[in-house]
Amino acid sequence: MLLITVSGVALGMASQNAVQSDDVDYWVVPEGGNLNTIAVSTGGPQLGDTHRLTDRLQSDTRVEYATPVLLQVVPVQSSTRNDPEYVLFIGVIVPETSQPVIAGQPTDALQAGDPYFANGTYNGTWTGEAVINPAAADVLNVSAADPIEPVESTPESLHVQSVSDEEFQTGVGVAPIALVHLSELQAMSGSTTDDAADQLLVSTNDPSVRNELASLYPNTTVVTRTGIATQQVSTSSLPVAMAVAALVIAVLIGVLFTATMMGLEVTHDRSALATLTALGYSERSLAVLVVTETMSLAVLGGLLGVGLGVAGILITNAAVAATLDVPSLAVLHPALFGYGFSVALCIGIVAAPYPIWLSRRAEPLEVMRQ
Repeated sequence: MLLITVSGVALGMASQNAVQSDDVDYWVVPEGGNLNTIAVSTGGPQLGDTHRLTDRLQSDTRVEYATPVLLQVVPVQSSTRNDPEYVLFIGVIVPETSQPVIAGQPTDALQAGDPYFANGTYNGTWTGEAVINPAAADVLNVSAADPIEPVESTPESLHVQSVSDEEFQTGVGVAPIALVHLSELQAMSGSTTDDAADQLLVSTNDPSVRNELASLYPNTTVVTRTGIATQQVSTSSLPVAMAVAALVIAVLIGVLFTATMMGLEVTHDRSALATLTALGYSERSLAVLVVTETMSLAVLGGLLGVGLGVAGILITNAAVAATLDVPSLAVLHPALFGYGFSVALCIGIVAAPYPIWLSRRAEPLEVMRQ
């Protein structure tokens, strides 16, 4: 059970392409970037020319929407606070035909598109719109319609368009979030020259889009919704390490339990084995008898373990879907059935020599006298 469940999780983490829902989201991220979550990786390699490539993706009928995501921690002041507070700003292009929720923040309060970009001139209409979460509202002591002033220079001021109801959890707690237009955050952070963003988010229900995404930029990684979730706790070598550890543990425990159980059984049946020897059974025949019993135990245990492992995978996916809002984490691949059963057979083979050795220690005459 342990082997099948953990191997299913490792397989899902390693594949990063388990498209198992109608909402297939992809993230395009630089290879040297941090995939921990969509909204906490800052200061790493970035993507360039993002507005043009977003327009190209939006023209694809297979794509529901696409938006670059720029992440920048910005010191912000409000009219009620003298000292600046640090807020994680997320710059996006609001889709014309959809109102997605990004990093837990709704985009419907922002104007569609990216007005300030103005075809790369960065002299369009400055909206100053910001959607903040409750954590940002608390640290800045602001509410809807209040102004907020980034310490870094901006063409114009910002104002709180709305305060969402959703918090954003990171590994260190709740993060204060402000969702703004991409070009306005680029102007605040000095990223206008290269039209830079940290990641590119694409929503589609067609997995064939992935090949095109992989060709957009050199040295990038395309990760699915499942991949993003699993990358919170994984590195490239962790799935392999998990699978190997599960195999070693399963074999060791399986061999020890099987050998011990069969050893006790042989000890208990010493009289019966001695009687068979007295009736003319050779040592080879007794060994075949013990091996058959040992392998039968391993096969039955393997079948039961594989069945329980399948249940473990289903329970794991249900728990992940309920807690992380991810369609699945573990993959129930048909090869796992053969893998688990093969390991069970190997356990029986490795465990067999010990009960065979015990069966040969019994002297028939001595046992029959007892």
